[in-house]
Amino acid sequence: MTFKAKLGGALVAAIMSSTAFHGAFAADDTIKVGILHSLSGTMAISETTLKDAMLMLIDEQNKKGGVLGKKLEPVVVDPASNWPLFAEKARELISKDKVAAVFGCWTSVSRKSVLPVFKELDSLLFYPVQFEGEESERNVFYTGAAPNQQAIPAVDYLMQNEGVQRFVLEGTDYVYPRTTNKILEAYLLSKGVKKEDIMVNYTPFGFSDWQTEVAAIKKFGSAGKKTAVVSTVNGDANVPFYKELGNQGVKAQDIPVVAFSVGEEELAGIDTKPLVGHLAAWNYFQSVDTPVNAEFIKTWHAFIKNEKRVTNDPMEAAYLGFNMWVKAVEKAGTTDQDKVIDALVGVSVPNLTGGYATMMPNHYITKPVLIGEIQENGQFEVVSQTPEVVGDEWSDFLPDSKDLISDWRMPMNCGNFNVATGKCGGKGQ
Repeated sequence: MTFKAKLGGALVAAIMSSTAFHGAFAADDTIKVGILHSLSGTMAISETTLKDAMLMLIDEQNKKGGVLGKKLEPVVVDPASNWPLFAEKARELISKDKVAAVFGCWTSVSRKSVLPVFKELDSLLFYPVQFEGEESERNVFYTGAAPNQQAIPAVDYLMQNEGVQRFVLEGTDYVYPRTTNKILEAYLLSKGVKKEDIMVNYTPFGFSDWQTEVAAIKKFGSAGKKTAVVSTVNGDANVPFYKELGNQGVKAQDIPVVAFSVGEEELAGIDTKPLVGHLAAWNYFQSVDTPVNAEFIKTWHAFIKNEKRVTNDPMEAAYLGFNMWVKAVEKAGTTDQDKVIDALVGVSVPNLTGGYATMMPNHYITKPVLIGEIQENGQFEVVSQTPEVVGDEWSDFLPDSKDLISDWRMPMNCGNFNVATGKCGGKGQ
């Protein structure tokens, strides 16, 4: 066990405006909550649902009496899949709208864009999407999966259960896929996979002409060794990607694809029949059979007034972050950011898979890892599930970060403490 492992031990659903939404409550009777998700552009296919989910969670909390005796008031903005605009909108939420916390971002480039704003203004961001790790900020709470809670278990599953020996690392060209694939490549090499058995390829956001790329995947998979695609393709590029897989007859039994950014929402607009058996690695699926998940789905359908709208993993991550924030505010007895930040560490709330999520000192949470197979109805059959795993903020498989840990409690109070040198500020502090 590594040193790090030991240390880790109704509001209407039609609010789609790009302008801020202000509730009807008087300002001194409410606590404002920022919602920072793209409602237009290439990422709207994924992020709009998170905006809707946050409105549902706020609505449900208000039915319970709000927080600290005050109603919660959502303030929704649309950064429009424009990464610099995320920072501008974040500053507006914090400085102008005076929100107590912000729930938002999807891509790592959008999160990186807003980080300086949250640090400068000492505000709270809850980030609900799987990402590359390699970061631990005092003002950010990461409720999506780190690589050891999604990417690494996914390739373990492919090697152990599917007999995969060759890997195509296919991603969108930005921070999350590049860093995740760097970690995965190092991990695969450490497991004895040969360099020539790893192919890496990137395409731009919104990419649509997949014929050449899918043909290259087929060619790479024709070398006589079992091949799989590990996909970090993000946003609406997934729709033509999966359509082209079907067009070229790439079947799961021949070249399985395991995706980290494709869930129920992304599959809703695709003919899934040719995709049956392909995989996704998440920490939650709508198909999870637990009483708490059944109640969550029921509440979602009632709020959104559409029985066909699906749930997905980032929704659960938003649910966990929101409930942790509520619990920490009530524990601290205030929305004061510094007191809430301190109160959040150690907070546990039920997840939707039947266990509990706990906020760790590195500001990452505990999560089970689920592998699901795509079904004809666009849902996933869970074929593998682990117990809760502690998120590792700094990868053990990258030389620059293998000696780094994070602990935001006193006396360490450091996001990148180097255990080899005994100093804080080992990287990117």
